[in-house]
Amino acid sequence: MAALVDQVRRALYDYVRSQDHPVTREEAADAQHISRSLAAFHLDKLVGAGLLQTRYEAPTDQARGRGRTPKVYEAAPGCISLTIPERRYDLIGEILAQAVAQDPADARSAALRLAEQRGVAIGHGVDGGGSVVAVLAELGFDPADDDERIRLRNCPFHELAAQQTELVCGLNHAFIGGLLDGLGRTDLHARLAPSPGACCVQIRPAGTTPRPATRQ
Repeated sequence: MAALVDQVRRALYDYVRSQDHPVTREEAADAQHISRSLAAFHLDKLVGAGLLQTRYEAPTDQARGRGRTPKVYEAAPGCISLTIPERRYDLIGEILAQAVAQDPADARSAALRLAEQRGVAIGHGVDGGGSVVAVLAELGFDPADDDERIRLRNCPFHELAAQQTELVCGLNHAFIGGLLDGLGRTDLHARLAPSPGACCVQIRPAGTTPRPATRQ
């Protein structure tokens, strides 16, 4: 996409997408070590391209003053073409097709088993030392590690998940669980935790109790 060819603009876009709150021009500028005016220029270009959306909002942690309410930016909802966000329908398609071929009478159970096996195989194929976040990023999940958990900000199977949520989220859960097993990460556990605009799975330290999920 032409709007993301510029490296500064792409970095700003990635930064805004990675945050769990609307971002001001000042915050974006400080994060990228550029001037506020340059950040504003590129952020507004991203708004014009439909990649970000904007509004005026006072910071929740500050008392509202008499000045102008700051402009804030956040990722625009919906699917963007190309690889932002990335989709991997080929992977889930192969799993479902193989499941039907192996066990047409109970293709659902077969698909869950195959999804876990595929995750394990991918994990085993990673060279020693490969991080969970790096592997998930390569698979298109857009992970964000905030120490307490790994949030998956993109669902590579988004369109199918919207139509067959229970099935696809179950396959995704089984796949990521298998991936962690294949990577030897017994310290981490995949949990179903649906939230708007993100993958239905989160990764947390094994044995922790997740926060209540916000259903879509």
